[in-house]
Amino acid sequence: MGKSGLRGVQHRPKHFGKALDIRKVKEGDENTLAYIQTESWKAAFKDIIPGDLLEKCTDINRTTDMYKRLLTANKGNGYILEVEGRPHCIAYWDIARDSDMDGYAELICIHSLQEKWHKGYGSKMITRIFEDVKCAGFSKIMLWVFTENHRAISFYEAHDFVSSGRTQPAFGAKEIMYIREEL
Repeated sequence: MGKSGLRGVQHRPKHFGKALDIRKVKEGDENTLAYIQTESWKAAFKDIIPGDLLEKCTDINRTTDMYKRLLTANKGNGYILEVEGRPHCIAYWDIARDSDMDGYAELICIHSLQEKWHKGYGSKMITRIFEDVKCAGFSKIMLWVFTENHRAISFYEAHDFVSSGRTQPAFGAKEIMYIREEL
């Protein structure tokens, strides 16, 4: 998918004795992607996004349709991380969508199911993304994160992202851009 050209490449490390598989997404993965995203949003953003808007954004049918369109169009670079054969975490990156961020890749999303937060799986996923972003010829990456999402901000800062100071409204809240200049 996308610019990376790494479709089908899989990583199967062990993590605390558990089999881990990170693979590129493929057509037919839309239900898994939608489930992980909507469940993650419900848990992570319940105190950030207004309730009525969060309910709309976590509609499983709308989200499944969105991922089906992305997969059919071969848009972006998506991944699923499985633990012991069960999907747990998803991520997507692509060329930065902001016109003034030429030369940057953008981490569009990284979501995981709440039951395994703080177990290191997100770090495994972001490391894989960094590898693929570098293989695609990028040395810089950016992302948008809700200013009130302190858990995610701590995660990104632990992976050498820094605030750019630039903000924008999003989903009834405010996002801030984080960048990493060197991969």
